[in-house]
Amino acid sequence: MRRAALYGLLASLIVATPAFASECPGNPGALGTSRTIVVDPSEHMLLGGHQYRESLPLNDKEVVITFDDGPLPPYSTRVLDILAQECVKATFFLVGRMARSFPNIVKRIHDDGHTLANHSQNHPFNFHTMPVADAAREIEDGFASIAAAVGDPAKVAPFFRFPGLLRQESVEHYLRSKQVMAWSVDFMGDDWRRINALEINRRALERLEAKGKGILLLHDIQPATALGLAELLRELKARGYRIVHVVPTAAGRPATVTTADQWVVRGAPREQVAQSGPSLWPRVLPHRVSGVTALAAPSVTSFGAETPEDAVPVTLVSAPVPLRGSDGEIELPLWPQEVITIAVLPEVGALPAPGADNFRYDRITRARAGRAAKKDKQHKQRRPSREVTHPTSADVTGSIGTTGAGTREPKAAKNGKNARTANATAKAPKAQPATATPSPKSAQPSKSAQPPKSAQPPKSGPTPRSRNAERPKGLNGHQI
Repeated sequence: MRRAALYGLLASLIVATPAFASECPGNPGALGTSRTIVVDPSEHMLLGGHQYRESLPLNDKEVVITFDDGPLPPYSTRVLDILAQECVKATFFLVGRMARSFPNIVKRIHDDGHTLANHSQNHPFNFHTMPVADAAREIEDGFASIAAAVGDPAKVAPFFRFPGLLRQESVEHYLRSKQVMAWSVDFMGDDWRRINALEINRRALERLEAKGKGILLLHDIQPATALGLAELLRELKARGYRIVHVVPTAAGRPATVTTADQWVVRGAPREQVAQSGPSLWPRVLPHRVSGVTALAAPSVTSFGAETPEDAVPVTLVSAPVPLRGSDGEIELPLWPQEVITIAVLPEVGALPAPGADNFRYDRITRARAGRAAKKDKQHKQRRPSREVTHPTSADVTGSIGTTGAGTREPKAAKNGKNARTANATAKAPKAQPATATPSPKSAQPSKSAQPPKSAQPPKSGPTPRSRNAERPKGLNGHQI
């Protein structure tokens, strides 16, 4: 047993052999990759201090570079060229449909020694709200697409990063059941925003200086990232940072020997989410509890009672503590100084129903009702009356008789002018009716042969009227 552990330690040290810049062909001043660590996804499921309580077991000034959303030429190709020049190894979280579109780049990522990881099949932006079945399909299709592009499922690491970092616990449980490690980040360069390469490098370096180490998130599909990556790597070397490569466990490749304390994030994560390991305080080693199916219910002794038969002591206010000064105890005035008493309400069986005035919107309701009543009153005043209060004389020329069945009464005058015209017309002397020869084309008399309106005899009763016949006129000369 001890010999096996020793062999495992030696194997992990061999895997973690640093690739110094002097070993980078053609570039003796390259940044290089300082070491490679092997992680077991079944032991540490959630990584990244941005969202989780654990991150990679890195030393100070160690950085793990990751790229999302690729591959996409020519930007991913330029990123691979720069990494090859500096002998830097990184982890690429690929989108499944992008991998199927550019399988040659996927093969080059693996051939250059980088780690292939999954970033879902279609990169949906509702990963935090979609059903678990849909999320599982996105995850499995992503792994299948990347494996088809590279030609071997064993070449794809069981690493997954949520699109947009939009996590949900149910999907994390699914990843845990599949022994897939969920990756978040420790700091970002914000290269998906509309900023230039200088600003991306400035933000990345500033946040790295604040943390001292961690997982860096970049996007190999962004033009600004491909443009400024070479300068970022040179600045990392100038500031003394070292690159670490991460790979999963495999046959003959055991996990790097670490302690639980190395995985714990110092300080609370930016997003308070479920823990993946031991809490920050008290710091204990994780252990498994077996054979426990239920927990005992709490008793009153859990809340301050000395025995189960005692009552639970409850206090709403702490006991007053006297304030003492150099001259003795200082008396403070009581607050509030008045004792407020509440009258006891009589016992009633029912309460009156609330009215509209019990609510704050009653003023608006009354104002609306008042405006509606005023508008209705004005409308009634403007409506003309259709009744004739005074009988009309049958001698008035041009009027219609008021007696007999089927007769109609004239309209009332609307103003004083019409009333004076009607009185003048009524007082005009009667004229003799004039005869006219009817036209053979129409039974209607000619306008030139018709007698004046004032000379027309009054009609004694209702007469049938044809469609083309001229309609009689009222007092004001308007047709009725």
